[in-house]
Amino acid sequence: MVNQFSINVGFYMLMPYLAGYLAGPLGLAAWAVGLVLGVRNFSQQGMFLVGGTLADRWGYKPLIVAGCLLRTGGFLLLAMVDSLPAVLVAAVATGFAGALFNPAVRAYLAADSGPRRVEAFAVFNVFYQAGILVGPLVGLALTALDFRATAMVAASVFAVLTVVQIWALPTRRDGTGASRTSVLDGWRLVVSNRPFVLFAVAMIGSYVLSFQVYLALPLQAAVAAGDSRSETVLVTSVFVVSGVVAIAGQLRITSWFAGRWGSGRSLVVGMAVMASAFVPLIVVSGKGFGWWPAAGALLLTAGLLAVGTAAVFPFEMDTIVALSGGRLIATHYGFYNTVVGVGILLGNLGTGAVFGRARDSGMGAVTWVVLTIVGIACVGSLYLLEHSGRLDRPPARDETAREGDSVTAAG
Repeated sequence: MVNQFSINVGFYMLMPYLAGYLAGPLGLAAWAVGLVLGVRNFSQQGMFLVGGTLADRWGYKPLIVAGCLLRTGGFLLLAMVDSLPAVLVAAVATGFAGALFNPAVRAYLAADSGPRRVEAFAVFNVFYQAGILVGPLVGLALTALDFRATAMVAASVFAVLTVVQIWALPTRRDGTGASRTSVLDGWRLVVSNRPFVLFAVAMIGSYVLSFQVYLALPLQAAVAAGDSRSETVLVTSVFVVSGVVAIAGQLRITSWFAGRWGSGRSLVVGMAVMASAFVPLIVVSGKGFGWWPAAGALLLTAGLLAVGTAAVFPFEMDTIVALSGGRLIATHYGFYNTVVGVGILLGNLGTGAVFGRARDSGMGAVTWVVLTIVGIACVGSLYLLEHSGRLDRPPARDETAREGDSVTAAG
């Protein structure tokens, strides 16, 4: 938990201000800034499967330590270089570092929490969101002095994490004989796991919706505010509402959902909350209600998205483990993150295009209607999977996977 909080503090104290640094003090062209950010994202999202595979084969601790060490080097490089090729190398290093430790962290938590997996992931999300909330505040203070100082402090956070984990983190292997299965056989096992693949595809919609806190909601804040100061206040309020809901409400939300619906049905209901989050913006868009109703609708949308995400996340992580059959857990997480990462990329491209056209044509509600439809489609997909029992039945295992291995039941 402390590991993930520190990772997010170190990451988010720097990344929100990277584009401004690249375009400002370094003087890179807009296309170059986009290239750096795109390469960083691809080197993480596109490599999750590799990171998960290595974690299953070499153990979770080595990959967590290696990822933190690599991100230390990447942030140090960002603080020292000013040429585009060197910045690209630093971006690749920071991205690939995330691909190394993210699947390993989640698999480690899943393996170590036993029957309390849902509760563990709920607590995990509290620390995760707290890091996202604290990081930018620390970065704002440091970046006001110098971005390079921000990069150095962020590198120091990951350097300390590296040392502490080498010293204190117990070695934890997945215990499922991954080293006796070739990489290609392992990937084939994951890809042939039909319920798991269907679940990953169905969950793309949830990530597209939750990511709008970083894309469509800030764009809408600019439309609603009318001036830069009001826009800054409104965007900040959106992030504060999202963070506070997740931090203060996560455990209560998880307990309430688990007590009433269980894992599979909680996913469906939580996704329905996310799908309904954009209804307030549909109601006020283009109606001339004024600044306060527009701002209120935006914050209500952010709050509903946060509630829905808090409801979905622990059960989503638990379902991945259940559908993996307790085998190659990190590889399943890696594949899952790669699938939803591609979905986020395509979803953001589509959302940005729809938002621009809808705004220019004076039909702002279209964006929110489209996002609501995406959410409804995701709800329907999850309901079909849950109703057919595919979210709680471990997959059949092939002969290659069965050799010399015993399976731990994933509750």
